[in-house]
Amino acid sequence: MSTQKRATRRPALTYGDVELQNLQRNTFRYFWEETNPANGLIPDNTSADGVPASIAGVGFALASYPVAVERLFVSRAKAAERTLATLRFFWNAPQGPMPDATGHRGFFYHFLDVTSGRRAWHC
Repeated sequence: MSTQKRATRRPALTYGDVELQNLQRNTFRYFWEETNPANGLIPDNTSADGVPASIAGVGFALASYPVAVERLFVSRAKAAERTLATLRFFWNAPQGPMPDATGHRGFFYHFLDVTSGRRAWHC
């Protein structure tokens, strides 16, 4: 059985690769810079202060981190640190029907306060 080393040379770029890489970098940068690093929550939009986080946005942010590592936009250690902070937040978040819980029965409310992570907008 032979072991293969990861290729150190990147394949030649083809038409559209530069544009795709720019799109990936800019998308990652948005999620990285707008996300609360303490809990992994990201505002649903940036149109106004006080906008709650969207659970869907958190999923998109988490999905951007492996791409960013592969494209060398961020180190694997930093991406892992951010991912673990997010997962730990949700693991420890209060669950229940209370108006300020983060989730209920293993599901998370769609809109959460970016800072506290508690349910927002009576969603």
